[in-house]
Amino acid sequence: MSDIHGEAFLEEAQELLVALENGLLELERAPGDQELIGQVFRALHTIKGSGAMFGFEDIASFTHEVETVFELVRRGDLPVTQELISLTLAARDQIKLMVEAAHGGPPPLQTDLVRLTAAFQAILPEGEGQGHALEEGPGERQSQGRKTYRIRFRPGADIFRRGVNPLGLLREVCQMGECRAVAQTDAIPPLEEIDPEACYLYWDMILTTHQDHNAIRDVFIFVEDDSEIAVEVIDEEGWLDDTGEYKKLGEILVERGDLTPSDLKKFLTGKKRLGESLVEAGLLNGGKIDSALAEQDRVQSLRKERKTAETASSIRVRSEKLDALVNLVGEMVTVQARLTQTAGHRADAELLAIAEEVERLTWDMRDQILNIRMIPIGTTFSKFNRLVRDLSQELGKDVELVTQGAETELDKTVIERLNDPLVHLIRNCIDHGLESPDKRRKADKPVRGTIFLSAVHSGATVLLQVRDDGAGLNREAIRAKAIEMGLLAADAEIGDKELVNLILAPGFSTAAKVTSVSGRGVGLDVVRKAINDLRGSIAVSSRSGEGTTFSIRLPLTLAIIDGLLVKIEGESFVFPLSAVEECIELKNAGKNRDRGRHLVPVRGELVPYIGLRDHFGMGKDLPEVEQVVIVNVEGHRIGFVVDHVVGEHQTVIKNLGRFYKGLKGLSGATILGDGSVALILDLVQLYREAEVQELSAAEQSAREGRKITGARAPL
Repeated sequence: MSDIHGEAFLEEAQELLVALENGLLELERAPGDQELIGQVFRALHTIKGSGAMFGFEDIASFTHEVETVFELVRRGDLPVTQELISLTLAARDQIKLMVEAAHGGPPPLQTDLVRLTAAFQAILPEGEGQGHALEEGPGERQSQGRKTYRIRFRPGADIFRRGVNPLGLLREVCQMGECRAVAQTDAIPPLEEIDPEACYLYWDMILTTHQDHNAIRDVFIFVEDDSEIAVEVIDEEGWLDDTGEYKKLGEILVERGDLTPSDLKKFLTGKKRLGESLVEAGLLNGGKIDSALAEQDRVQSLRKERKTAETASSIRVRSEKLDALVNLVGEMVTVQARLTQTAGHRADAELLAIAEEVERLTWDMRDQILNIRMIPIGTTFSKFNRLVRDLSQELGKDVELVTQGAETELDKTVIERLNDPLVHLIRNCIDHGLESPDKRRKADKPVRGTIFLSAVHSGATVLLQVRDDGAGLNREAIRAKAIEMGLLAADAEIGDKELVNLILAPGFSTAAKVTSVSGRGVGLDVVRKAINDLRGSIAVSSRSGEGTTFSIRLPLTLAIIDGLLVKIEGESFVFPLSAVEECIELKNAGKNRDRGRHLVPVRGELVPYIGLRDHFGMGKDLPEVEQVVIVNVEGHRIGFVVDHVVGEHQTVIKNLGRFYKGLKGLSGATILGDGSVALILDLVQLYREAEVQELSAAEQSAREGRKITGARAPL
């Protein structure tokens, strides 16, 4: 088997395993849903077939055991139970390990494989499953295309006397796929002539299914001797005439035998629609017209779907190629900025026009390529259903996950690195946030707790929220733990927002005991670090008795951002534009009046600020008028003082390298149009450093016995 085929199987199997897990979790909530049962069965069947086709016989053999059980479920011989769902989820995990082992991963434990195989075989009634599913060999796999059938079922008049309910037969046909049935009533006699034990109805059905002609006729095997049964293929995937158009209404009626060619020719010359004319003339009733129109609509819709799917087909591209493409676009953005700057310095109208055109095309290309990397965050959301199910069972809680905004798109790199932080938050909500069923009953709350996971675009960022409807945070316990850890003075006054956000501090945990789920004080610190590494921010809010909300704000992409270019002592720095709220002037005279408190009035509000010149030690020659860039950092408004603001700048982010890895306050660099380097500011780190420095200064003053006067900046 070639590596290309192996990679194709790996990608296909991973997609099928995700679909299988989602189908099982939904089936657990709706165990009688035949469509979900069919979805699970099809996923298992395709994994088995693909495994056998690519030479992975162990995967095909094990999946066959699971598929055999679900064949019985599909036939109604076995019920869907929680135990069956749990066992099948465990089998799904085993198949995943087997697929990964086939591509270089560690092999799964053979004891687990034997145990699961025996468990599935134990479910089967005696005599079932012996070669049942394996009889469908390669030929069955090759006929997976869907066909659409026209079916007419006219039961014998005495079918009721034989103890057969024709509606049961109709239901069995409809369970084979997408089906529409139209009852025909033209054979019903006048009321005084009706025999109450006779059947006068017959049905036309349009069925789209993977089943063959014989499987459909088998449904009617016990009534075919005294019934009229016609099964005809009217559409099939791969037909040469597979266009969007289908037969006219008159052609369908003639093919069915409901209308003669001569009658059709006579009524086609009329001005009214054919269906209306036939009904008015009494040649056909509305049922036959509805049935023909249903056939026409179904086949045309199927053909248009296939044509659209063929036109809008997708190809798989390795992520490394996309990353290389984004890097090239980044270099082009830098060169384009240089061209624009050069053209602006020369009095050449033609060169300036070319530069503007290149700039427009570069921006369009940048947007298109970045959009290629965008994928819906729902691909990550769907993974957490299993986490919530398993963890709630482990902790003895009844928990439901509700998601919103799954279609919100983010850069694939951001989504890949977002998985672990969200896992930590959801585990924390289930373990710490949601109460036990008994406590929820006593609090007059629903026994089932709910975790809400949402995503929404907010400008150039995405706002993610993880919220539970539990008891909320215990402020007293947080304060006591913070004092114990030295994060807070015993007599310190602190706002509610600052207090609840202390739970994000390293090593912070209020859990009474360490469990397999939490209590070691590493989870939320890991979350904050991961979010910071993504150049995002996280904030916590909570209401007693109502629950806790974790709000995460992330950039759409990590490759190219819109920035605000500023200058300090001739050096260039970049603020992420998504965090910037406004810019104001700060005169030296105004700084002298704040008496060292680092506060600036902004429309009646005092906003604390940080002098970046002092922070980076960049000289003392202050300009007469400086600029304050007001930004929002973790829900706080704070200003950063710079010499002057240059303006907006398209920023291609470059890593600083290992030598500068430990440098705080900077998250990267970018190359400007003139070839110089501008450093990208890490606003969260700068804010926290200022906080630490201020607390240290306050403690030093307290030790020296000095009385600190004036308001302290709420950093």
